[in-house]
Amino acid sequence: MRSSANVKSELLENVKSRLSGCGDVSYQSLRLHGSDCTLIFIGPIIDFSSLHGHIVTPLLKESAKVEHHFDDFIDRLDRGDLLSIPFERSDSAEHIANAIVEGSAVLLIEETAEAYLFDIVLYQKRAVSESQNELVVNGPQEAFIEDISTNLSLLRHKIRHPDLKTIRFQIGRYTKKAVYMVYIEGLAKPEVVQEVNQHLAAIDIDGTFGISTLSEQMKEGVRSPFPQFQYTERPDSVAASLLEGRVGIMQDGTPSALIVPVTLMSLLQSSEDYYHSFYSSSWIRLVRFAFGLMSLLMPSLYVAITTFQPSIIPTDLLITISASRENIPFTALAEALIMELTFEALREAGTRIPKPVGQTISIIGAIVIGQAAVEAGIVSNPMVIVVSITGIASYIIPNFELGLAFRLLRFPILILGGTLGLIGVFAAAFLVYGHLASLKSFGTPYLQPIAPLIRSDWKDAFFRAPSKMMKKRPKTYASGNNTRRQKP
Repeated sequence: MRSSANVKSELLENVKSRLSGCGDVSYQSLRLHGSDCTLIFIGPIIDFSSLHGHIVTPLLKESAKVEHHFDDFIDRLDRGDLLSIPFERSDSAEHIANAIVEGSAVLLIEETAEAYLFDIVLYQKRAVSESQNELVVNGPQEAFIEDISTNLSLLRHKIRHPDLKTIRFQIGRYTKKAVYMVYIEGLAKPEVVQEVNQHLAAIDIDGTFGISTLSEQMKEGVRSPFPQFQYTERPDSVAASLLEGRVGIMQDGTPSALIVPVTLMSLLQSSEDYYHSFYSSSWIRLVRFAFGLMSLLMPSLYVAITTFQPSIIPTDLLITISASRENIPFTALAEALIMELTFEALREAGTRIPKPVGQTISIIGAIVIGQAAVEAGIVSNPMVIVVSITGIASYIIPNFELGLAFRLLRFPILILGGTLGLIGVFAAAFLVYGHLASLKSFGTPYLQPIAPLIRSDWKDAFFRAPSKMMKKRPKTYASGNNTRRQKP
């Protein structure tokens, strides 16, 4: 039978073999009560204050004592009397190597042929800052960062209840990212929780660096341009969604979270709607819905009407439009495509150009190019106005992914309107509506509470009713416990 020292030596060699080529791994030798020990860690990702204060210093003091025997030392170490820091034990070289690269310090003791694993990970992270993409005038300004522990603490600060459940997954064979499913037990539908759990458990990929990778792996309707997950970087948005009965997904290294299930109504709502009076919030929400529809259909309607049905335009306005297009060498459809593609290019350039000059370039570029195109007789003034209003309307949509879907669908609808007239526009609109009616997000119809109709949920759909009237949670998301507040 091999001695324990030989087993320990083999374990140490196996660990070194698995970490070969890792120049940032440190091996520190210690001798405790006549037994050789090795402390292994990766300096850049551990907390050195915890390493020296809670592990190295107590062990060095212990090595200076002569009155204790080795067996007594192991007993006190196992009981937690020696080191004031949690640990786990393992004799698996693979488990030990994985723990080291994840930020644990490992103590291998010759006589025990086991390793003690201390989780003292400390990655570099930025401080909590205000949201960059979901700005609000009133309400909290804090946003998620790339550290999952900080993000969970922000969420726990919002919801202080033991029914807030967090289920941990480790995704990525190489990245091994921590992913948490968060929900409130008793509010979220059990079938939604189970489905999300199954999706996350079934993901098997090399790695994930953004939470969008998870959404692609979990997406049900792959051929749909419409988002089936709601992205948010605001803790209050996640907390409010959990209180409605929805489920959140958070990943380490990503300053945003996913919320499921989603509907078209939820994607058109903003967190700021709930920080203003219900009068102003309802008005802003109606304006948002109207301009969201305009961003999808306005260019195609203009092209279809001016090309095929000019008789429905008032005479004075028709004369003005005709005069502005008198010397234009292109059709209205070609005009619209040129301006829309140019606007898309300017929008993308404004995103890629360095931030201090990006906004200036995009705004000034649009003005200069539009004016130059009109003076050169390439496009007409009304077309510039239509495309500009459409571009502004697309920015009103609060969800970026939904805005991208509208921008993508705008082009095929525009082509149909320019070739078939209003019939093509209406046919495309019915096709989009039919697709939305058939789409589901984790079992929830995408157009609910419109189709299927749930009248009680209209209190927080096209307009926002006073909070005193919303005594029930939305039936769209909540399970059996749908009482939000008791009657006065």
